[in-house]
Amino acid sequence: MSLPAQIIDMRAGGCLCGAVRFRAGLIHHSFGACHCEMCRRWTGSALLAISVPTQNVTWDGEDNIARFQSSDWAERANCRVCGSALFYRVTAEGPGAGDMELPVGAFDTPDGLTFDSEIYIDLKPDSYSFAGDRKRMTRAQTYEHFGISVQGDLT
Repeated sequence: MSLPAQIIDMRAGGCLCGAVRFRAGLIHHSFGACHCEMCRRWTGSALLAISVPTQNVTWDGEDNIARFQSSDWAERANCRVCGSALFYRVTAEGPGAGDMELPVGAFDTPDGLTFDSEIYIDLKPDSYSFAGDRKRMTRAQTYEHFGISVQGDLT
């Protein structure tokens, strides 16, 4: 069993209406964008999120969190009151299992974070793009990286 990563920063955040609040112990300051079909429908655009170990997140107003098993390997959560996206969490075994992807926009203070990666880059609409150099992975590369095995349709 590995030791938990050291917390380097504590950040607070929450939903639009304030019914759900969180405190997150960050182990790094880098975040990424996901361009998959589900994230785009869930957020209205790319999901910009930072990965945080689940045990590093505490919640106030947990009864206002609605969870949805959005795929065979992950769940998403929203505020029951205002609908704000709260987290994406891998539920299957493998890389990233149990980590939460917290939307950068949900933090009270999102300053000081570094945009360093994009996944599902081949599914990004041609109507926008993010400037700068960073790691970019296609859907196939993302599945391979996270050990996702999908039968049939890849959406």
